[in-house]
Amino acid sequence: MTQFELIIEPDKSIKNFWRELWQYRDLFYFLAWRDVLVRYKQTVIGVAWSVLRPLLTMVVFTIIFGKIAKLPSGDIPYPILVFSAMLPWQFFSNTFSEASNSLIANTQLISKVYFPRIIIPTTAMVVSLIDFAISFIILLALMLWYGLIPDIKLCLLPLLMLMAILTSLGAGYIMSALNVKYRDFRHIVPYIVQFGLYISPVGFSSGIVPEKWRLLYSVNPMVGVIDGFRWILLGNDTTIYWPGFTISIALSILIFFTGGKYFRITERSFADII
Repeated sequence: MTQFELIIEPDKSIKNFWRELWQYRDLFYFLAWRDVLVRYKQTVIGVAWSVLRPLLTMVVFTIIFGKIAKLPSGDIPYPILVFSAMLPWQFFSNTFSEASNSLIANTQLISKVYFPRIIIPTTAMVVSLIDFAISFIILLALMLWYGLIPDIKLCLLPLLMLMAILTSLGAGYIMSALNVKYRDFRHIVPYIVQFGLYISPVGFSSGIVPEKWRLLYSVNPMVGVIDGFRWILLGNDTTIYWPGFTISIALSILIFFTGGKYFRITERSFADII
């Protein structure tokens, strides 16, 4: 009797790759909903955690940079300057951190059944989006309290969110793939997030950076994201450095596609290594 051996392996075609992701969309929904339940299950104050973190950081940064260091904020109240930057930064840091450790956290699932592995780090974005939406409502309330009303540029906010999504997922794809092969990288992620917080214009305006360094400073793509958020939400009270913003857009796209490409190349060995 003739025996047949069936080998299931990922298709290398980009066209078939996107078709495959669509076929596994139910798995994406399930894993995303699971992450939401795990995040808020058996917590005392539930979704309030998504508000407390940016609020506490806003208070600390306002005291240190606004009151003690007396950094300029123009006509914008310093708490609003900080909080409007904390939202995109919190989205990036949460998505990047969760995506980086997602493959290790799902070892048994990866080693037992085939599916597009990139689904796992991508679902980390869903919880971060929920946190962002909740915190964004608080930001709008604070802006109304200070008498600040967003103008028509608010319609551009989804484009800035897309830029933040591309940056955080691209970096998360690279780090999650490296984390499978080199487990030391999971210890590096918190330091990257902490370091990035202080080199990004979260607690201060990027306008204090000398003009000759602005272009180099924009190599950090989150600079463009944060400046864009402030420009959209706070209107004419803020300015945006367009050459640097253009660089940030290009780098966000480059990081995303580079991260996705590297993930696709390395994912074939995940089940064997993990």
